[in-house]
Amino acid sequence: MFVRNLVATMLLGFACVLGSAAASAADTDAPASGATESAAPLPVSAFASRSLVGSPRLSPDGQYLSVRTDSPSGDMHALAIYRLSDMKVVSLLRLPIYEVPVNTVWVSPGWLVVELGKEFGSLDQPMATGEVISSSIDGKRQHYLYGYKPVSRRAAAGQEDEGFGSIVGLPAKADGSFYLGEQPWGHENRSLVYKVNAEHDTRDLVTDMNVANMNFLIDPEGKATFAFGDNSDFEYVAYRHVDGQWKPLDAQQVGQRFAPFDYAPDGQNIYAWWSKDGGPLALIQENQNGADRKILAQDGFANIGDLQWTAPPRQPFAAITESGIPRPIFIDANLPAAQLYQALAKNFPGEFVDFINFSEDGNKLLFFVSSDRDPGAWYLFDAKTHNANKLLAVEQWIKPADMAERRPIRFKAGDGVELDGFLTIPPHRDLANLPMVLVPHGGPHGVKDDWFYDDDAQFLASRGYLVLQVNYRGSGGRGPGFEHSGYLKWGTRIQQDLIDGVKWAIDQHYADASRICVYGGSFGGYSALMSVIRAPHLFKCAIGYAGIYDLKMMYEKGDIRSSQFGRSYLSTVIGKDDAELDANSPDKLADRIDVPVFLAHGKDDQRAPFAQAEAMRDALDAAHKTCEWMAVPHEGHGFYTEADRADFLTRMQAFLGKYIGPGAPLQH
Repeated sequence: MFVRNLVATMLLGFACVLGSAAASAADTDAPASGATESAAPLPVSAFASRSLVGSPRLSPDGQYLSVRTDSPSGDMHALAIYRLSDMKVVSLLRLPIYEVPVNTVWVSPGWLVVELGKEFGSLDQPMATGEVISSSIDGKRQHYLYGYKPVSRRAAAGQEDEGFGSIVGLPAKADGSFYLGEQPWGHENRSLVYKVNAEHDTRDLVTDMNVANMNFLIDPEGKATFAFGDNSDFEYVAYRHVDGQWKPLDAQQVGQRFAPFDYAPDGQNIYAWWSKDGGPLALIQENQNGADRKILAQDGFANIGDLQWTAPPRQPFAAITESGIPRPIFIDANLPAAQLYQALAKNFPGEFVDFINFSEDGNKLLFFVSSDRDPGAWYLFDAKTHNANKLLAVEQWIKPADMAERRPIRFKAGDGVELDGFLTIPPHRDLANLPMVLVPHGGPHGVKDDWFYDDDAQFLASRGYLVLQVNYRGSGGRGPGFEHSGYLKWGTRIQQDLIDGVKWAIDQHYADASRICVYGGSFGGYSALMSVIRAPHLFKCAIGYAGIYDLKMMYEKGDIRSSQFGRSYLSTVIGKDDAELDANSPDKLADRIDVPVFLAHGKDDQRAPFAQAEAMRDALDAAHKTCEWMAVPHEGHGFYTEADRADFLTRMQAFLGKYIGPGAPLQH
């Protein structure tokens, strides 16, 4: 049974990796094997390697740390529990192959609740499977609380108890319980919430409503007061629970987006994200009946994003902007947590400090420090000793001083819309007439490029190439209107935004117009092929990595179509008209491609099935175009293993050198 497979099991190899990760806390700046301290670029392996730790959370009593851990091969994942007093792993909850902990919460000092997901490649954002489990800190007691497998206690007793589950809330004080959201199979237009005791696997119904896919806000008394989200038709809706019924919120309160996410310490006011007319999301506070609305933080260009929270009783003291170099907008700079934040930030100049969570007594704080050149590290602050100690590093072999600057940019597209993005500038080179690689991000919707460390951009910059990334229409970070403006425009306006960015870089004399290539993964792979079709002669080559090349095929193959509202999503963002889909599919337009192409794809890709790459390759062959090919068995949506990633990066570097020449030489 699944729960038995999940019981803490320390395989020797995995345990050794975790021991190394813990030991590295004392010296996280040591370079990896093969790294040098000279001006020579880091070896490919430095960029092909991936961190083996992530997503740590501090226990309520401040004694332990839960950490996602990955095997070196990348296909095995686990949840490790570190004892903070000596950074030793005290238990390891090892998951089946490809399964990952996508969300972990401590519900008491001795119990955790975990949402599970699956990840089939390095480009994959883990896709939640709807399975929710609980485990004691030592892994000896576990419950399969909800999911699609008929192994829960209720399902085993013959009750209908299968579907998609998620953690929708926690009590103000950790008492061993949490709020479980359910989307039961066979009742797609239904959303439920239960209060669940994680240790004893008991539950009490909180609410039941006849709308699918809802998120909920739970008040301090344990009542569900708001529901919101994209329904089964992929339409955004919001409701309030009034007089025992769920009633749609009026248009004035909702605007284009209203998403309440927490109660203020007074238990009466709520915090919410809000967009009046589709513009950037603002942080607001208002009474739960919609009165006394107050804007706490907003930015005219981009969303207000991550919040910085105080210790319990929690309240946000700062909000972070989502464009350019992130900066805090202080809501109350006089709060002790805000003053601590400012003091810590002064100790990390040029870096961004992010509070993760406090212990319940406020004496311990887990925080993260990172930048455009630094993948980051987690620290523990002790309020009694006023010391901050480094616990774990993301990529300990990376030396920030050797990495490239990521410079925010803004420019106007051809139709006058202002766009933002980033230039990653090769170290020790002048920003003038450099060979350039355009790197469109994946998604495309709701995803964005940001200022923080980027492996692909840093690898290319280390080889002497300027890297351009553009947050084209459809990207996240600028409100629902900007995201929706990319719907049905995958092959047209989105590509033109990218092309306009390249022309801007040429006009600024940053890029050498005769030495420009385009490379992307997932949707970025689609853009790599579509952009050279839409802008003949602008690029000298194109690289598609785990890309989508036939839009119509998305309705026939791949995991998007099979998700809970995947077909509604596809019809909304790419449409259903076969002629339009073909007119915006690179494999149907291969005869228009005038540059050499490099295609790389994993044969086990679930998101962009291998058939996508085969269709593109066959179309290029039929059109007698130059195509280099890399098909890798046992790899998914992006390559897991360091060896396969290193092979891909090596081949990409050779491909770039062949068609746009070597990177710019160092300036002495």
